[in-house]
Amino acid sequence: MEAVILVGIQATGKSTFYHHQFGRTHVRINLDMLKTRHREQQFLDTCLVTRQRFVVDNTNPTPAERQRYIQPAQQQGFSITGYYFESKLAAALIRNCDRTPDQRIPDKGIRGTASRLILPTYDEGFDQLFSVRLLPHQQFSVEDWQL
Repeated sequence: MEAVILVGIQATGKSTFYHHQFGRTHVRINLDMLKTRHREQQFLDTCLVTRQRFVVDNTNPTPAERQRYIQPAQQQGFSITGYYFESKLAAALIRNCDRTPDQRIPDKGIRGTASRLILPTYDEGFDQLFSVRLLPHQQFSVEDWQL
């Protein structure tokens, strides 16, 4: 059983990466879709009880926010894999402008997430960590974590 935690500011390719890498094998937990923390928690609990592999496709900028998924998943015997998405603010703001109006995030929101972003560490409970860089044409470069 695997829990995957995506980390990075908005418009860095997290959702596209989920669909490319995990869309057929892992359930997607995404606060934008589920709308409330209560629903998100119920969905997470269901994945844990049924031993369903899942991906948390949120920004997850701080260790405290990541712990809401890591700790219960560890308690249920899941391995925890993290993917940090290169979070260059200027590039994310440009990509955000290319989104359809209904998917665009206010620049203030992206800047706020960027200001809170703390790089993930193995000390948080990750069994594996990777660094992801968005390439042209919705391709990705994935490398072992080097920090």
